[in-house]
Amino acid sequence: MKGNRGVVQRDPGGAMRNAGRRTVLKGIGVMVLLPVAHHGFAQAAYPNRPIKIIAPVQPGGGVDLVARTIADRLGRALGQSIVVDNQSGGGGVVGSLAVARAAPDGYTLMVGYVGTHGTNPAVRKLPYDAVKDFTAIGMVGGTPNVLVVGPALPVASVKDMLTRLRAEPGRLSYGSAGTGTLTHLAMEQFKLATATFMVHIPYRGIGPAIVDCIGGQTHAMLPGLAAALPHIRSGKLRPLAVTGARRHQLIANVPTLDELGYKGFDGVQWYGIVGPANMPAPIVKRLNEEIVRQIALPELRERLAVEALETMPMSADEFATYIRDDIARWAKLVRERNIQIE
Repeated sequence: MKGNRGVVQRDPGGAMRNAGRRTVLKGIGVMVLLPVAHHGFAQAAYPNRPIKIIAPVQPGGGVDLVARTIADRLGRALGQSIVVDNQSGGGGVVGSLAVARAAPDGYTLMVGYVGTHGTNPAVRKLPYDAVKDFTAIGMVGGTPNVLVVGPALPVASVKDMLTRLRAEPGRLSYGSAGTGTLTHLAMEQFKLATATFMVHIPYRGIGPAIVDCIGGQTHAMLPGLAAALPHIRSGKLRPLAVTGARRHQLIANVPTLDELGYKGFDGVQWYGIVGPANMPAPIVKRLNEEIVRQIALPELRERLAVEALETMPMSADEFATYIRDDIARWAKLVRERNIQIE
């Protein structure tokens, strides 16, 4: 016993027991921290700061209207301010690129429409991929196109117009919102369907094209009904036919091209909300649900209807499919009917 005084007795299994004890304590620490981390995540739930919706056009027109309407309604629903940023240029390219390059966190969105995510991708090389570089979030609505003539072409029907076109081949012209837009492709489709010819005059936007048609510099157009409606009501443009499967209630006396025997004119000027590629699924789901909820409200439907916009509720997946199908539709038209893009 005397020889053992001051000597520490070692337990060969002690180190293992201490290591196990430390592991248990670490586990308890992690368990304690988990609720804190979860609470922090909840505090940072989307959205916790202002959201920006880019309208890739100048102020005014259908794209801008949809951007501001959705910003107002969605902002109130989400309890967060949403600002509209008009970034025009390149037929929607400038605004589209800004969104494609933004962080996919749900704080930079855009009104994607038939120009940026339909016709232009089908007919020209763009610095963005309308499918791969974006997340489809929700469709808002669309408006048909309407064949109109100005005072320089005093005809009362499509039949009268075709008679005039055949009597004066190459002497009449039509305006569009620009090469590759729906207002261009739809009229080229009309020319092919009726075996007639008109000179294409592209403009930088639908506004200047309408002004020149009213002024007599061009003779006809196929703009979206939303853009043409104020001028139809004022008597400055005369509607001859409308696209789509049925007549539009705002111009119920105007026949569809389908009624007149010209099939396949079912393209629409559509507008929806998109974001950068790879947005988190929960954010996409929340935005989509709020958009669908808002456009189902009678007061909002009525407000859009006054502007000739009919709501088109879709899930995010359905909207993504719609975009792909619309691009394919116009690419097929250009390819099969040999439409030349100047």
